[in-house]
Amino acid sequence: MAEEEKSGPGPSMISAEELRKRALELQLVEMQRDEKIRAREAEKHAEFIQDFFRKHISDKERDMIRRVVMKAVADGKVEALVYSFPSDFCTDSGRAINSQRSDWPSTLQGKAKELYDLFDEVARPKGYGLTAAVINFPGGVPGDIGFFLNWEAPSSDIC
Repeated sequence: MAEEEKSGPGPSMISAEELRKRALELQLVEMQRDEKIRAREAEKHAEFIQDFFRKHISDKERDMIRRVVMKAVADGKVEALVYSFPSDFCTDSGRAINSQRSDWPSTLQGKAKELYDLFDEVARPKGYGLTAAVINFPGGVPGDIGFFLNWEAPSSDIC
């Protein structure tokens, strides 16, 4: 037992400087991880912008719109949010849509314009309606625009 007493009070303690060094190393690793995440998000956003402005509405997107509409019908609804995009993608950042001006379709670009033109050509003649609205206001400014397709029967003037 006498030998155990001589060995000292357990393992040696690391210095405060070593702890600070380890903390800085951990912060550096976390900063590098965060930077990789931001870079991936920026890349995804750039791809989204490229897709929105340079590509056409895909069959996959059309199928998704059909599924959304059929789900709304099954739920007894007469309207469905079928598409959304950042208000910055409008030529006026969504102001005409937010103000409900009749010329709002002229502010559309990219896939939003293509979708509106498709609606005008195919769906409107079949009795559908389309409403555009700002669906969120981050920081008090228009955020995303939503296209709402509706199939409600026209109101009649029966007395």
